[in-house]
Amino acid sequence: MTRTGTRPRIVVVGAGLAGTATAIRMLRFARRPVEVVLLERRPDYRSAGVAYHRRGNPWDHVFNIQAGRMSVFREDVLDFVHWANREADRGDWPAHWADHEFTEPGPAPRRIFQDYLEQRLAEAAREAAPGVQLTEADGEAVDLELAAQGVELTVRHCSGEEQVLSAAHVVLATGLELKDLPFAADVLEHPRFVRHPYSAEGVRRLEALPPDAEVVIVGSVLSAYDSAGLLLRRGHTGTIRLVSRTGTMFRSYPGAHEHGVVELACPRRLLEPYRNREEFLRRVRGEWAEACGTVAREYPDIAPEVVAERVAKAWEPHLPAAVERIPSPELRGLLDEFGTTIAALRVGAVPYTIEVIERAMDPGPVRLLVGGVQAITPAESGRLEVTVATADEKQTVLADLVVSNFGRETDYRRVEEPLWRNLLRRELATPHGRTGRGLDVDHRGVLLTPSGTPAGPLTAVGPLREGDEIVRNGRTGAFAFNLAAIKNHSIAVAAHVIEQLELAGGEFGSGADHELAESGASDGTFEEAADPAFEHAVSLEVRRMATRARSQREQLDAHLDALIGPLTAPDDTGRRRLRAAISRSAVRRLTDVSMTPRQLRRHLGIADTGDTDEED
Repeated sequence: MTRTGTRPRIVVVGAGLAGTATAIRMLRFARRPVEVVLLERRPDYRSAGVAYHRRGNPWDHVFNIQAGRMSVFREDVLDFVHWANREADRGDWPAHWADHEFTEPGPAPRRIFQDYLEQRLAEAAREAAPGVQLTEADGEAVDLELAAQGVELTVRHCSGEEQVLSAAHVVLATGLELKDLPFAADVLEHPRFVRHPYSAEGVRRLEALPPDAEVVIVGSVLSAYDSAGLLLRRGHTGTIRLVSRTGTMFRSYPGAHEHGVVELACPRRLLEPYRNREEFLRRVRGEWAEACGTVAREYPDIAPEVVAERVAKAWEPHLPAAVERIPSPELRGLLDEFGTTIAALRVGAVPYTIEVIERAMDPGPVRLLVGGVQAITPAESGRLEVTVATADEKQTVLADLVVSNFGRETDYRRVEEPLWRNLLRRELATPHGRTGRGLDVDHRGVLLTPSGTPAGPLTAVGPLREGDEIVRNGRTGAFAFNLAAIKNHSIAVAAHVIEQLELAGGEFGSGADHELAESGASDGTFEEAADPAFEHAVSLEVRRMATRARSQREQLDAHLDALIGPLTAPDDTGRRRLRAAISRSAVRRLTDVSMTPRQLRRHLGIADTGDTDEED
């Protein structure tokens, strides 16, 4: 059965940021009875995931980006800042945060995000329509099979017992997967090697380290800054080496930095036929220099530190056409080689994160060692030897502690988790063919089979869609899988799943409604006609989707029903089909990344009086 009583069931696999955000949206969007099951194998990761859970994030770990960009709702820009200042329980916060007034450009401790998501999820459950139920379940999804009326999901509990859970739809929100580290094979269990810096044990080892200890941190991306910053703020004086294959260092945002979107001409040389790597990179560098010069000249108020970010954002609409011209093997190689550089161009970090590192750089305790780690092995002294291949030679560095911040697996053929092994074996999931990053999905996030057809009632959110975000939307760096992408995924996937259930009468349906549910367009009657009544209906639906309180959503829903009644034949099927067309238009507007969230709010007529520009 795919129902609990009279409710169809939706299972969200993974209750971290992506899964929780999607569950919140489904609880808001659903008009009819439905059970939303939020399944999580790590109870301490619930409403947090690896990046935000309390046990792995001491108070010194702050968001890399400004607090004002951490709202889980793209259409409600200030939600997180308002929550932190007005709603958060600060009873057990340390003094320097308990008395802190959070601002949009300022820092915020990462660990409080778990409280924020927990409270917003609980609120969504309280304010859900009658019959819409949230179930939070513990267990690991290990297998999945399609059934006549949906999905049979095998869940393994901590006792080892397995249970088959039936569902009308499954949303996969399993988050980041760990990369195998061949160079650290001999030390994975060594007490001086930290494989999981965002864990209670990893934090404990860092905090217990003597101040004069020699530390090697593998990686120079922002997660490495967290480990180094934690040590430095505790008075560490020993050498901290950041080992980076590219030598990329991130930049700090100006103190009062505000995000925005600039319009730049299409980089047309990137749309020429791909000839070879060297020739392509010359074209990229030429277009990049011209674009940066244009921003500096035409937007003199933009700080030099963020010119690169503005250009990278402005290029997003044009990148899919450029990427389309690059052969897949070449594209994968370019992404592997320049992934960290692209990430650093696309985003900076708050001064709180960066400045403590910059102050401690040579001649301070922090050193950057440019090269690739070849091996980490135990030394006779009990310390660890780290062998690094630089451009000129191999170096061996002795360390009292080695911290690995090198570890996100993007190729699902290499992921060892049983769920992914089984999904690939059953051909219900396919590694992304063009980039090798994440999975092949369609425009709605539905998983695709190796032949390119929808795998069934299975959708994905978050890092699983990294490759698709790159080739379909031109999203680069962390913006292909981080909170900015997840905000849009949560809206689109939740609306798609609820639409399917409504169109098909509660099951993964059949007939004409099923065909519309599976299509990418509206029903071909209303939207294309640009009828003023349709436009008004879409505006009402946007407001309904963006509204937290049930009573206000019900009022908007009633207005919408009254409006669309005369537009359809007097049968329920026509009404549902029109509703689907309206919903799809509303989703496209809510997920429009061509403007900042505040610009979007004003454009959609849901702006607050204090709104100013900010980028997603």
